[in-house]
Amino acid sequence: MTEQLSTKAIVVFDIDGVVRDVSGSYRRAIADTVEHFTQGAYRPTPLDIDQLKSEGVWNNDWEASQELIYRYFETHQISREQLQLDYNAIITFFQSRYRGPDPHNWTGYICNEPLLLHSRYLEDLTKAEIAWGFFSGATRGSATYILEKRLGLESPVLIAMEDAPGKPDPTGLFATVRILESLHSQEKGQYIDKSTPIVYVGDTVADMYTVEKARLQEPSRTWIGVGVLPPHVQQIVARRDAYATRLLDAGASMVFTNVQHLSPLKIEELLNETVLRQV
Repeated sequence: MTEQLSTKAIVVFDIDGVVRDVSGSYRRAIADTVEHFTQGAYRPTPLDIDQLKSEGVWNNDWEASQELIYRYFETHQISREQLQLDYNAIITFFQSRYRGPDPHNWTGYICNEPLLLHSRYLEDLTKAEIAWGFFSGATRGSATYILEKRLGLESPVLIAMEDAPGKPDPTGLFATVRILESLHSQEKGQYIDKSTPIVYVGDTVADMYTVEKARLQEPSRTWIGVGVLPPHVQQIVARRDAYATRLLDAGASMVFTNVQHLSPLKIEELLNETVLRQV
């Protein structure tokens, strides 16, 4: 009988700002969309978008675009009821910039997103008996494009926008963990039980709030939030530090400038520190 290996941890990754740099794609599409629906009167800056997302509830970029449009007009004494924005029109315009005008042949901003990790990093996690998967607010098409076409992963475990409520609701995080538990016990001979710690890696306040809510709903399990600074906030030291502080205040155990700094050794150190804090 083959001996089952015990998985040391499960690491679940957000995608935008962690696996890929979306400052010139998703965030550019937000700015384009807001500018279009305010008739060119207002184009939000990267800082404007960060400030909105720091509220912890605007993980969906279509909703974030709509909210910025509403807030612009409210500063000019025009109410949301008066505007009557067409949310589907916002989505359509956003997607025309992000994916491109042809939904079957993508030529938009998504095609030029820089990758923030290499597949060999994930291979190193596997060798270290660390299970991994993805939970993202990106659409399944967008997430699959980056994971499979760009990174070359084969059918990675993924819970995307269409599969679960938006963050900070932890439903999608739970679903990712359940799939990994089943997959590893059935196919890889690695045993994952309810004591296996969960690390969620994200770049926003909403990601850290997701971990906090998971901990409240399943307190018997160890849930750890790890923050990653997206590239666009690292250009100015004061902005980088302020962003890191927001992630720490929202519950991150530690914050890295790149996801690959969360090495198997760092994960082991993080788990040991968490155990000591719980004693």
